[in-house]
Amino acid sequence: MRIALLAHVRQRIRQPFAGGMEAHAWQLAAGLSRRGHDVTLFASGDSDSAFTIDPVVDVHYEQVFPWAEHRGSAPLINHLDAAYASACERIADGAFDVVHNNSLHRFPLERRWTNRTPTLTSLHVPPYDALHGFVKQSPSPRHRLTVTSAKQLKAWWPHNPPPEVSILHNGIDVGQWRFGEKGNGTAIWSGRITPNKGTHMAAMAARKSGMPLIIYGAIEDPDYWAAEVAPLLGPDIRYGGHLDMRQLAEEMARASVFVFTPCWDEPFGLVAAEAMACGLPVAAFDMGAASEVIGNAGALAQPQDVDGLASAMRDACLIDRTIARQRAVDMFSQDVWLARCEDLYGQLCGATVSAAA
Repeated sequence: MRIALLAHVRQRIRQPFAGGMEAHAWQLAAGLSRRGHDVTLFASGDSDSAFTIDPVVDVHYEQVFPWAEHRGSAPLINHLDAAYASACERIADGAFDVVHNNSLHRFPLERRWTNRTPTLTSLHVPPYDALHGFVKQSPSPRHRLTVTSAKQLKAWWPHNPPPEVSILHNGIDVGQWRFGEKGNGTAIWSGRITPNKGTHMAAMAARKSGMPLIIYGAIEDPDYWAAEVAPLLGPDIRYGGHLDMRQLAEEMARASVFVFTPCWDEPFGLVAAEAMACGLPVAAFDMGAASEVIGNAGALAQPQDVDGLASAMRDACLIDRTIARQRAVDMFSQDVWLARCEDLYGQLCGATVSAAA
């Protein structure tokens, strides 16, 4: 199939990943290409040159408008609207079989575009005002939508979701997240370092548990880092930098427990699945889809309960590492995920043929 993969452009789609959405888009492009599809990645022009890229913008917009999307910036809105309008035109004129839309922009949801090219939209966020109405009116035979968890589905459609909407768990290449037979007594936290990820609470809980913690990830919010995280650093709590996938997998395989601290309704939690693939049991706040992802491979604490999280870290260390690995393989492997994507693409193309007939 000829597939247009439309990404968001806040960050570039390349390693080291800024967060889960960038990892998701990269893995999707790489996995579909390996399965023989002709994939064009519509993303920022500074994304991974290993892919065929049709740039939505020349460089990711955080390079030009840092944090501005949270402030209703008119120049940023105009910049993105012009960029996605042009990208949608190119996709519609490009004879693609299907669009997989991960953009979080309203234009690709509109029927003037989905009526021209069958579209699968994957939602990666809880409902928010800027997108809510456009999503709700967008389902059609030529436009299907997926969410990443049952928790997220309930948030978007509390009652009777339309038949065009389904759950599609995110997937990882489990072969790249090697299994570690035994931990070294260290805890790991990784992700975007920003308040709603709760990095500082992981550090506080680790100190209470008596376990050393290494923090990995991009410092997205420097003010939060300086005020809440950096003061907690010391011999037992340290920052290991922003690593690529191979390096992070090596560190995870040596650790004993992964700490997952969402402070918002996290729709999925890709970092938890990656850690589980390495054999790490997970200690987490029971927020968003955490319990759905972790299942029997970890221990949960109430949201923002640092003492409870410290206890969960000790409990999680008692879980057999093969349980975590097997859950990741069975539920979140790339093969399972991509096969489901291909099935949805086929349903969309079949509906298009039926409509034409």
